[in-house]
Amino acid sequence: MADTAVYLKDYQPFPYCVDQVELTFRLQPEATRVMARLHLHANPARPGVNDLRLDGEELRLLSVTIGGRAIAATPDARGLTIAAADLPEGPFVLETEVEIAPARNTALEGLYMSNGMYCTQCEAEGFRKITYYPDRPDVMARFRVRIEGDLPVLLSNGNPLGAGPGWAEWDDPWPKPAYLFALVAGHLIAHSDQITTRSGRQVALNIWVRPGDEDRCAWGMESLKRSMRWDEEVYGREYDLDVFNIVAVDDFNMGAMENKGLNIFNSKCVLATPETMTDDEFARIESIVAHEYFHNWTGNRITCRDWFQLCLKEGLTVFRDQQFSGDLRGHAVKRIEDVLALRARQFREDQGPLAHPVRPDSFVEINNFYTATVYEKGAEIIGMLKRLVGEDGYRRALDLYFDRHDGQAATIEDWLAVFQDATGRDLTQFSRWYFEAGTPRVQVAEDWQPDLAGGTFTLTLRQDNPPTPGQPDKGAKVIPVAVGLLNPNGDEVLGTTILELTEAEQSFRFEGLGARPVASVLRGFSAPVVLDHPVSPETRAFLLAHDTDPFNRWEAGRSLAKEVLAEMVVTGAAVSRPWLDGVARLATDDTLDPAFRALALRLPSEDDLAATLAAAGHVPDPAAIHAARRRMGDALAAALGAELAALRAAMTVSGPFSAEAGPAGRRALANACLALQTRLDGGEAARAAFAAATNMTDRLAALVALIDIGAGAEALAAFEAEWKADRLVMDKWFMVQVVHAPPAELAATVEQLTARADFNMDNPNRFRAVFGAVSANHAGFHHADGAAYRLLADWLLRLDGRNPQTAARMSTAFETWRRYDAGRQALIRAELSRMAATPGLSRDLSEMTARMLG
Repeated sequence: MADTAVYLKDYQPFPYCVDQVELTFRLQPEATRVMARLHLHANPARPGVNDLRLDGEELRLLSVTIGGRAIAATPDARGLTIAAADLPEGPFVLETEVEIAPARNTALEGLYMSNGMYCTQCEAEGFRKITYYPDRPDVMARFRVRIEGDLPVLLSNGNPLGAGPGWAEWDDPWPKPAYLFALVAGHLIAHSDQITTRSGRQVALNIWVRPGDEDRCAWGMESLKRSMRWDEEVYGREYDLDVFNIVAVDDFNMGAMENKGLNIFNSKCVLATPETMTDDEFARIESIVAHEYFHNWTGNRITCRDWFQLCLKEGLTVFRDQQFSGDLRGHAVKRIEDVLALRARQFREDQGPLAHPVRPDSFVEINNFYTATVYEKGAEIIGMLKRLVGEDGYRRALDLYFDRHDGQAATIEDWLAVFQDATGRDLTQFSRWYFEAGTPRVQVAEDWQPDLAGGTFTLTLRQDNPPTPGQPDKGAKVIPVAVGLLNPNGDEVLGTTILELTEAEQSFRFEGLGARPVASVLRGFSAPVVLDHPVSPETRAFLLAHDTDPFNRWEAGRSLAKEVLAEMVVTGAAVSRPWLDGVARLATDDTLDPAFRALALRLPSEDDLAATLAAAGHVPDPAAIHAARRRMGDALAAALGAELAALRAAMTVSGPFSAEAGPAGRRALANACLALQTRLDGGEAARAAFAAATNMTDRLAALVALIDIGAGAEALAAFEAEWKADRLVMDKWFMVQVVHAPPAELAATVEQLTARADFNMDNPNRFRAVFGAVSANHAGFHHADGAAYRLLADWLLRLDGRNPQTAARMSTAFETWRRYDAGRQALIRAELSRMAATPGLSRDLSEMTARMLG
């Protein structure tokens, strides 16, 4: 790669401190002027005579002055250097004026335009596309901003200072790094509310949207208020400004951004009505609003010293939003959903060429490290810490963290130190979770020795930490393994107990037992590991029926389903009766949460099964996996038979729509039954459900059920006719056709959709709706003709010149290429090599293709 890697070991403090930043924006689509006044002084942590290096890209420099004296400085492609000889000895004021073109910024990084609205995205290194500045997270300063323009709403970070016709001024009293800067200007309408903090302060709350979207803000506002109350109650954190603003933006590379006091959200992550969003989307909005709000303390008030510490803010904040959602929606179902996401994204990342530590030690393009490993695995590490030190120890450590590091840019070492200081626990060995890549494998062996006293049961645990790129050898980790023991009649003889696995192999004895117990291992998924616990199908069926831990009860059914599916693929075996009977009993058990039962009916994904087969030494055949999974679904539908209609009827939700957990769970189970029922009745029930649906959850579920059996044409046409003017709803229409296209027709389906006038590659939501769905259609993406590989590579190259960040992130569709047969490997390698050799390839996509090629 042409670009030089950045290494953690080379970190040095910036030689100058920025005390205050004063920015003036004169907004014009093609020629916005940005005037910056930086109040600087030498950093005592970096003594000596130092040049002043400012980051800057795609800027037209108009002037540079220090103390009113013009400085002759020539920028290069990546920034501007002012020689130490031109700098005063004491504090000084640096002034620059630059010109930028927001209307031509299709990368959606820095200051850009979205349908006439000005908005910013500065994380990780977008501020350098706005003005010359030390664009790094350890440079924290107070910002005062003046915005001049002909738009009625002019917003920035902090508290409003004043406004008049064509101008507004904002002041943020809390020091922040440049990546948290935000500006929005446009024709916007506010959905407003307020909240009183626990200390009695009144905080104004606004969700700013385009005219016509104001009726879609109520759920986002309720989610914000719940988040603010929860953070006060659970973490003792109170909001610290007079106003909290959220802005909904159509064109946005991420889900949302936590800019101090001015969160910018992708429209699909905040706008919702029952008619336009599904229950899953309501839950996601609730979670994302909470996540961005929680960043106010874990990310903003305490930020990361450098981008290698990204997990410090993201892993912690993901863990906090998971806690929040669990408190609101039930911890059992939330834990299952989180583990499904972890395995689908992070485990596959850890097992391939893109594996990297939670805290990496180098990168070429930091945007490529906004990964499942940093976010989801980072959250899992904090969950393990909490299990090891207990509720009280966790609370003491977090209180110390906020007290000790408020207003600072911290490191993982700082984070671990507060736990050690608050609890007295040595975390030296535990820290390997942060610094070593890969998913540990834990093997479990059982031994039962009966005696006159009843018997001794021994669990022997062995950990294996496989090699990953750049890290061939790893030491033993601290792995908290939650275990329970059940009697043969299903009673619990040992409640959940944490076994600390700290060596390569350890044995744990349980004495005085009356009969050989059934072990329930890794309860609650107490550590992000692959568990190898060989047990019989009968034992898995027993756990599915009797385990008192909800996660492991679900896991028993999931593991049994994967074993059955694998046998079907490899040998052509029939669907296992014990699995069918066990899942059918669970689905009709009225004592269980409907949301839990819906998850139990969900079959393992085709990608999950491919990973399972590859781990067992088989070369996955995507077509055979697809066929076996369809056979399994048909068999489950037949096993439940007439009960499906009755169960759907029993799950009917009456009264006004509610997105809360109870009604959402009932709809989830009803629609899981509808999908199975459609396999039996040719779509009769789904057509009726589609016509009668009063909310998007039920409407979309019926549509997908019909598409899945090849009977969706009429419903797709009706859906388009109703929603063709709604950009967010139409994203779903695009997506479901790609995900559920027959494998041989995937490439043709994509070509047809991208030829439409309403396909806009510059809108990340629309591009992801099509091309993010391509790899989700596992059998279609991996069709033996390689057409989908070529099509995706073509479009990634086309997008790379306009939005390299999104192109690079979506290239991860190819990351599992080594698990397949030689023919498919050759086809994917050819596409990766073609992308890598393309002249002018972005730094983002170049790094990703190089890492995947190895």
